[in-house]
Amino acid sequence: MSDQIFNVLFLCTGNSARSILAEAILNRVGQGRFRAYSAGSQPKGEVHPFAIALLKGVNHDTSFARSKSWEEFATDEAPVMDFVFTVCDNAANEACPVWPGQPMTAHWGVPDPAAAEGTDAEKHLAFAETYRMLNNRISIFTSLPLASLDRLTLQGRLRDIGRHMPEAG
Repeated sequence: MSDQIFNVLFLCTGNSARSILAEAILNRVGQGRFRAYSAGSQPKGEVHPFAIALLKGVNHDTSFARSKSWEEFATDEAPVMDFVFTVCDNAANEACPVWPGQPMTAHWGVPDPAAAEGTDAEKHLAFAETYRMLNNRISIFTSLPLASLDRLTLQGRLRDIGRHMPEAG
C-alpha cells in the first residue's frame, strides 16, 4: 500500500477558492503520495483572482486551476477517489453524486475567503487565512499512517481533522 497514490477530491459550492487552494496544497504537500482534484456543485466558471494571486505568491503552479462541476468526477471515465472532503458548509449539506469505489469522506469546512468584505488587503488576508487552515489540515492528513489504520479508525481521524483541529498557526 505504500506505493499507492491516493486520489483526493475537494468539494465546494463554487470551486473558485477553497477547493482550488486545497487541491494546490495537497498536490504539493502530498509529495507524489496523493493526487488532488477539486470541483463544485455550482461552479462559478472561473477561479477567484485572489486565489490565483495567493497561489502564485507562494510558488504554486496555477495551470491546473479551473472551476469545474463535481459531475466530472461522477462518471465512469473519472479517476476513482479514495477520499472526498467538503471544505464548505453548503457543499456538505447538498446531495452529492455517488462516487465510485466508496471513498472515505469528511467535512473540513473553512470560512469562504471569496465572501470577505473590506479593503483588498483585508480580502487578501482572508485568502491567506483560509490557505493556512487548509494547509494545517492537509499536513495532518498526509502524515496519517494510512497503511496501518483500519477503515473505522481512519474515518474517525478524518472527521477529527475537520472538527477539532487547532487553528493556531
